Amino acid sequence: MSSAPQEVNLDRIDHAIIEALSENARMTVTELSERVGLSKTPCAARLRRLEETGIIKGYRPVLDHARLGRGHIAFVQVSLTDTKLAALAAFDRAVRQIPEVEQCHMIASSFDYLVKVRTRDIAAFREVLGEKLSALPHVSHTSTFVAMGVVTEE
Repeated sequence: MSSAPQEVNLDRIDHAIIEALSENARMTVTELSERVGLSKTPCAARLRRLEETGIIKGYRPVLDHARLGRGHIAFVQVSLTDTKLAALAAFDRAVRQIPEVEQCHMIASSFDYLVKVRTRDIAAFREVLGEKLSALPHVSHTSTFVAMGVVTEE
């Protein structure tokens, strides 16, 4: 429950760097500098600034979840019995320990959290829901929506 991070002013070149890395985070600084129209040293300095200010938080591969045995996606609405700060913090800590949880967002709605879960299949999801998600601190009830396909990701 921290305050929002301070916004960083970005110019056209910063945005070009972010766009280029969004398409291919493995490109070299030399390739990046050519793409955005800067020499290597100023491009590297801008990249370092974007990393140090937390605009760029990291680099990761784009995975084929189906080939990894995690092609089943479900979204779970979670309602809590208590929404005081201590209860929210307990839920937050516990949900981070479930490997099948890909994303968890606190929501301003008739429920408290929206959780994205990836599993092998519906049977595996049912086990995660029944044995892990429903057992988290302060969970009152859940409602599940199973994804039938992926239109966009990231």
